Amino acid sequence: MVSYDGRREVHYRKRMSDLLDILGSVWWMIVTLGILVTFHEFGHFWVARRCGVKVLRFSIGFGKPIKSWYGKDGTEYCVAWIPLGGYVKMLDAREGEVPPADRPHEFTGKPIWKRILIVLAGPGFNLIFAVAAFWAMLVIGKPDFQPLVGDVSHLAAQAGIRHGDRVLSVDGQPISNWTDLGLALADAAQTRRPTALKVRTPGGEVATHVVHFEQLPPHPDDQTIVTETGMMPLQRSLPPVVGSVLPHSAAQAAGLQAGDRITAIDGTPIHDWNQLTETTRKLAGPNHVLALDVERAGRQIRLDVQPRLTSEPGGSKAWAIGIYARPMTAHYDTVLRRGPLRAVPAAVGQMWDLTATTVQMLGRMLTGQASLSNLSGPISIAQYAQTSAQMGPAWFLYFLGIISLSLGIMNLLPIPILDGGHLLYYLIELVKGSPLSDGAMAAGQYMGMALLVMLMGLAFYNDILRVLAS
Repeated sequence: MVSYDGRREVHYRKRMSDLLDILGSVWWMIVTLGILVTFHEFGHFWVARRCGVKVLRFSIGFGKPIKSWYGKDGTEYCVAWIPLGGYVKMLDAREGEVPPADRPHEFTGKPIWKRILIVLAGPGFNLIFAVAAFWAMLVIGKPDFQPLVGDVSHLAAQAGIRHGDRVLSVDGQPISNWTDLGLALADAAQTRRPTALKVRTPGGEVATHVVHFEQLPPHPDDQTIVTETGMMPLQRSLPPVVGSVLPHSAAQAAGLQAGDRITAIDGTPIHDWNQLTETTRKLAGPNHVLALDVERAGRQIRLDVQPRLTSEPGGSKAWAIGIYARPMTAHYDTVLRRGPLRAVPAAVGQMWDLTATTVQMLGRMLTGQASLSNLSGPISIAQYAQTSAQMGPAWFLYFLGIISLSLGIMNLLPIPILDGGHLLYYLIELVKGSPLSDGAMAAGQYMGMALLVMLMGLAFYNDILRVLAS
């Protein structure tokens, strides 16, 4: 006879779920990088061919090729094992002897303006791809939450923002959905400046509240900003409805039942589960009986309950009455959509706004105004890729557009090895009238490689910290 161990079954299911999440994340990262790297390298390839440069190899990925073939143009096309990048290998006199017949098609022999165009083509195609992704996202329609405030705490509560308020603008910037609101608040929080939020109350009144982000600690990371701002979408707020009652608890002794909606505690109105928990802990005490206003089957009743001091995870103690919330699934209640023609300027505007935000963030990290913990690596990209793919095609296109922009901007940094480093070499050549020496370029390449390894190491470190903290 074999006995059934439910705990082992639950543990097995969790391990399988975790494994599927990891595999899914890896798959969607490969899809993301495969699409974006292909488009980036195709930019270099396409412009190089138009400028008369012979392309020897067009590779997606690094390392040993999985598959390679030669096109009619003489270019070797490869798909390699390591899907974290790619490259275009052009005919270059610095890498070996060039046959006389091929010299007109050699890269370094081209006018400097053509070389600059070839270098700029990769990041430029990333921007083009971002616009195309945002355009498709807008035409399909990206579901989102209306900017309605649910749970309120910390800085938002101190500013006077209340449950049910609809955010109309942040520092004069119109807000149409929760994504816009999140980006605007994150940008304001990074600069730690007082920020005006115009809201419409549930009663229809328009008011302006100032959120004092200057109270945040220096260099706040993303999690600190979310926690300390203290605003959650109304659609994600758990209603104060009892899902279950613990046996032998204070709630059971008072007569609370599953399905009861708690509308007030000692006269304090209750709108969501977070407020219910905080109010209970604030008002509870030894020998203090709480008066609960409860809605049950359309009737209003009053129940008296004596909270009990219970153990929390970590060993701390807190007042509780012994109830669990009813599970709730949040549903999107607005869609960001444009017609095919109106989507064009909207997509360009989206690209421009996100580019400006990304450049400003990089500037703040370089000057020490923003934390380097905001730098993300492949692990975060993989997680976000899977999450956005599960949210639907419009959200995945939005994600692709953001990553494409980031890839293009990062490649323009003046770091040797990156496109921006090559561009820097050509700008120096324009000024001094001759190319940099081979020694100077080699030294720059080594420095660039070291800096790139440091940045990648920092990104991996940040990713690992996020995983451990989750």
